[in-house]
Amino acid sequence: MSYAIIGFGEIGQVLARAFARKGVEVSVATTRDPKSFAAVAAAIGPGIIPKTLAEAVKADVIFLAVRYGSHPDVAKALPNWQGKTIVDVTNAYGVPLEELGGQPSAKVVAQAFTGGKLVKGFNHLAAAVLGQDPAVQGGRRVVFLASDNDGAAAEIATVAEKLGFAPIKLGGLSEGGLLVQAHGKSWGHLIFKDLVKFD
Repeated sequence: MSYAIIGFGEIGQVLARAFARKGVEVSVATTRDPKSFAAVAAAIGPGIIPKTLAEAVKADVIFLAVRYGSHPDVAKALPNWQGKTIVDVTNAYGVPLEELGGQPSAKVVAQAFTGGKLVKGFNHLAAAVLGQDPAVQGGRRVVFLASDNDGAAAEIATVAEKLGFAPIKLGGLSEGGLLVQAHGKSWGHLIFKDLVKFD
């Protein structure tokens, strides 16, 4: 299983740190030349591999850590995303409801990635919290996952556990997914809730 993070701003970098913490290799990419962020990647860890966008999208699992409005540009990197799982880490706060066509933002993102399996996840925590060690006083920090594809949700739950988090599946994008999605000028009820699960 290969992993890539598209977007290497604040959220992309804290996700990379989560991979580095567990010694899991991950590619990182933006629309810029990989040399421009190679030093930042190297500082995070040796398993953080800068690549071009075209190279990074060859991974099996793609973490989409760009601004919501940039997702169509990433989607154009492949004509078909068949066989790939996309983790939508974007937030559409401030995006007018009419622009979403009355749909959850993750549904709009899913439509752009033709043939891919989309999971909404890792987006409900602020970067400063997501970047902390998920092991908290004998428990594990919760990440919420929502998807219309049960297999993809299970796959990303396994990835979350590998990174030390406690995944909680919320169901489909139009049900549980609404709890972790921004709409217009409002946030879903579980956004910013920093929860810890004790086994």
